[in-house]
Parts: sequence; structure tokens; C-alpha cells
Amino acid sequence: MDWLYSIIPFQRLHGIFSGEVGDGSSLVFTKLDFWIFFLFATIGLSIVISKRKWVSKTVGFICGILFFKVMLAVMAFSKKGRELVRNIFRGNEQLLMRSIFLTLVSVFFFYKTSGLYVLLLAVSIIVNYVLGKRIYKARSNLRSKWIITFSAIFNLLILFYFKYAYFFTDSFNEMFNTQFELVNHFAQFGNSFFGEGTFVDKILLPVGVSFFTFQNISYVVDIYRKEITPVKNFFHYSFFVTFFPQLVMGPIVRARDFIPQITQYQQLDKKDFSWSVIQIVKGLVKKIVIADFLVVHFIDKIVFTPELFPGFVSVLAMWAYSLHIYADFSGYTDIAIGLSRLMGFKLKKNFNSPYKAKNVADFWRRWHISLGSWLKDYLYIPLGGNRTGSIGSYIAIFFIFVFLIFITQWYELLYVYGGLTVVYIIGLTTIKDFKRYVHRDLNLIITMVVGGLWHGPSENFVIWGAMNGCALLVYKYWSKISFYEKSKLWIVSFWKVFLTFNFITFTRIWFKLDEARTSDLKGGGMTDAEADDLPFKMLDRIWNHFDFSWEVFVTVLETYQAVFWIMLGGYIIHWLPEKVKKIWETAYTALPIPLQAIAVAIIVFLMYQAIGAEQPPFVYLQF
Repeated sequence: MDWLYSIIPFQRLHGIFSGEVGDGSSLVFTKLDFWIFFLFATIGLSIVISKRKWVSKTVGFICGILFFKVMLAVMAFSKKGRELVRNIFRGNEQLLMRSIFLTLVSVFFFYKTSGLYVLLLAVSIIVNYVLGKRIYKARSNLRSKWIITFSAIFNLLILFYFKYAYFFTDSFNEMFNTQFELVNHFAQFGNSFFGEGTFVDKILLPVGVSFFTFQNISYVVDIYRKEITPVKNFFHYSFFVTFFPQLVMGPIVRARDFIPQITQYQQLDKKDFSWSVIQIVKGLVKKIVIADFLVVHFIDKIVFTPELFPGFVSVLAMWAYSLHIYADFSGYTDIAIGLSRLMGFKLKKNFNSPYKAKNVADFWRRWHISLGSWLKDYLYIPLGGNRTGSIGSYIAIFFIFVFLIFITQWYELLYVYGGLTVVYIIGLTTIKDFKRYVHRDLNLIITMVVGGLWHGPSENFVIWGAMNGCALLVYKYWSKISFYEKSKLWIVSFWKVFLTFNFITFTRIWFKLDEARTSDLKGGGMTDAEADDLPFKMLDRIWNHFDFSWEVFVTVLETYQAVFWIMLGGYIIHWLPEKVKKIWETAYTALPIPLQAIAVAIIVFLMYQAIGAEQPPFVYLQF
């Protein structure tokens, strides 16, 4: 039997499909384990949607039996319970079996990455599914408002508890010299139910909690706004929330875009198949060849010890970081979009060549589109958007003010808020209709600060979000008086792109160096205070010790020659016109399938030669 074990990696398969919980690092897109998992998932999916009904029904029965084990008691004791089960399984059998199968696959995927925190995901799905139906059936507007309020509180409490509880407890203790200890109530309840030691006492952040929480919120809110109707089948909804290619890192999927696809068949033709493969390979190249190589061989060697290098080297490192974070995150979403299309579902584009942006507003229409549009639709517009303010604007400003108290010193707050107050008082007394601009500016700042906080409870993320918010305000006023805003001269366009790119890169100093507080390896064991000071050390080197010289510049280029070739190639490809990129895609799609397979095999072989001993995780996995 030794020969059989040499052909079939049973030990690896056991590690992937057993009930053992790992740290999730083996089930990321760049690891072989994920692709084995995906292969078996697609084989199972093809059986489930097989035209031979007895095959799909058999597999569906096996998948559904797990659910029946949970629901048998409900069926036995209540008429409503039996009706609930009938409703859950109502609809097209084959599409239903597909949703059941992919829900179980996705839930298992989440379990392998986060263990029994899968129960949190399950509770979140069930509660929001029920709330969506309750809102739709509410007989009065007041009742629906109470339900939507409960939904918002429930979802946001999940997010805040797991993402910000430690931060607020530590900050409160430091500010008021107390010694409160944070209790993991979720773990206590779980241990009392499943047995001691099932959950660790420390609060761990479940992967993807930011993404699936936002998807649940958008579903319930869209029903409240009467933009969609509730999903009739529970498993269609659970599949929408848990779909594993985008579960842990997005893009954030809207119910109105995705759920209609669940109730219809998607035919995968040769063109779609080839396009999917292009996205997957493109994403892998971005991650492995560009993002990982740059961060391991250059960026992390510079940014955590900026005092060891001339200031201009820090600028080069941040230019590299802008390419790194784009290649890393857009690479993930490219793969997620490609995988989804292979399985018959279309996800919207999440990036649109963001470094071609000619201003900050244009950049944020191109970068992390799913998050930007979510914040616009579910925060900025409800606060009043461009037109007016609301009590929500002032409540949000108050809470941001309280949050800033926890992360800064009092005098800093007085200076910032005092200065802004003076500016707006002058505007209100001297400029007609200025009140509308005040509200617009408040709503915009709130949205960008919340966008920063979404990434993590850190002063660095607040600064990063606030700087981008202020830049958006400056652009809105400047665009009204700019003498070259509508110019089509190439030199003007070049200047706009250059200025926008460098501003975005500048703000990312705080984004990147926030890693110092959580990584002993990269940050050298820094305290929070030292980590907070690191961005200012880099700025000091750039501003006061730039020390550019051709001799040193040439030495840096020679030392990191491969890094700069990758940077040059990455930026050139990024800035190429879209029609040029379409030529490559069209040429590949036109090839016969065997030649496509050979081309992919060669690219993958060459790509994996770039993998080093250190394989950094995807940047947005931590969010």
C-alpha cells in the first residue's frame, strides 16, 4: 500500500478535511491546500447540479441531513416549527441543493480558519434572516424602525466587541488609572455549554467578521428601504453570507447584486472559463511575484528602522508599499472574482486602476470599491450626504470625539476642534448657504474616519482616515476655483496623477507602520508609544534628513536591483491603457483549451520560483 500513499497524499487530505482546526494559514489562495479544497468543492458542486436528478437528490439529502439533526426537535414539538422547515426547503430543488451544499462547504471553510467561532457566524445569519422577514411584515413604520435599530445594534455590537473591546478597556485603564479586566463572555457561555477549554479566554478576532457583518447590515437595511424583498429560502441567504471565496476578505457583496444569481442557473462557456483563469493567475502573480517580494526584500527592511537610511530611501520604500498593498489586496479580489465565476457567480470589480486617479475623490471611486460604496450608501447618505445634516451627524461626531479622547491627549483635541470651530463660525457668518457645506463636510469627515476605524482601533488608522477626509474637502473647494481642473493637456493630467499618488502614498505611512504595534518581529518589540512615534520618525528622516545623492541612489538601486525592476514593471503595467490589457485577455481567450493550460502551467511554475522562506499573509486578512 506504500505506493498508494505516495500517489495520494492522505495525510494532507486528512489535514484539510478533518475536524482539526488550524490557524487558517493553509487555506489561503497561495497555498496548495486551498486549491485541493477548491477542487473537491467544485467536484461536489458539479455533482449537486448534475442533470441526473437522483444524483443531486442523493447528495442533497446527505448535505441536508446535518440540518435535520438540528431541526428534528423543533418539528416534533411545534406546528410552526414544521412550517418553518417546509419554508426553508421550498423552491427549485436543484438550486436549493446547490445552496445547501455551498453553505456547508463555506461554513466548514470558516470553521477551519476560526474554529467554533463559526457559531457566531451562524447566530449572525439566523438573526438577520429573521429580522429581514420581520421588517418586511411590519405593519407600521414605527415597528420597522425599532426592528432596524435592533438589527444595527446587534450587528455593530458583534463587530465592536471582537474588534475594539481590548482597545477600549486598555485605554480606559490607562486614562483613569483603573485595572478592569476584559471578560470574554462569548467564551464563558460557550465553555459552559460545550465544556471547559472549548473556547480560549482571550478574545480572538474571527476572520472576515468585518465583511460578513457589513453584508448582513446591508441586507436588512435594503429590505427596510424596500429596495429588495426578503429571501424566501434560509439556505439561499446563508449561502449569500458565507460564500467562501469572498467570506474572509471580501469584496463586500450586496444582496441585491448576488441573491438574484442564486435563484438562476449560470452557464459557464469557454469565454467565461478563460476569463476566470486570467483573473486567478493575475491575482496570484500580483500577490506572489509583486506584493510578497517587495515587502520581504525591501519594504520591511526600511520602514521599521528609517533612522538607518537617508530620507529619500524611505520615500522609495513607501512608493514600493503603495504598489505592494494594491497588488496584495487587488490580487486577492481578482482570485475571489475568478473563483466565483468558475462556480457560476459574478462579483463586481473591487479595483479600477486606482493609481490612474487624477484627484483624491477619483481615487476613492477606484480603490476598494465595495467598501467605499457601502460607506456611501449606508453611512454618508443616511447622515445627509451633500445636502443636509441630521441628528446622526452630531451623534457620530460626538462619538468620534469620545473615541479620540481615548487615543490622544486633551490639548490636541482642544486645538483641532477649536480650530475647526473657528473656521466654521467665520464661514457661517460670512458665506451665504454655508450651513449646507458644514453638514456636507461633517458627513464626509465622519465617513472617512469610520472607514479608518473599520481597519482597526488605532490612532494611526484614525489619522489616515481623517487625512483622506480632509483631502476630499480641500479638493471639493479647490475644484470650484482651480484654473486647470478641466484642462486636457497631458502635462496637467500627469501632474494630477503624480500629486494624487504621492498624497495617497504619504498617508499610508500611518497605515503601514501600524503593524509595529502588533508584530514583535517587524517592530522589534516596540511599545504602543514607540509604535505611535514611528511614523513621525520616518517623516523626520524625509523632511530633515533627505540626503539625496546620486552615489547613494545608485548603490541602493544596485543593492535592491530585482526590487526596482519589479516596481518598474508593476507600475508600467498598472498605468497601461485598459484597451492594451484587453488585447492580452482576448489573445489568451482565443487559444484552444490545451494551449491555455500549457500557458497557465508555465506561468504558475515560474511564479512559484519567486516564493521565499517567508510568505507574508494577505494584508487585509487582519481586518
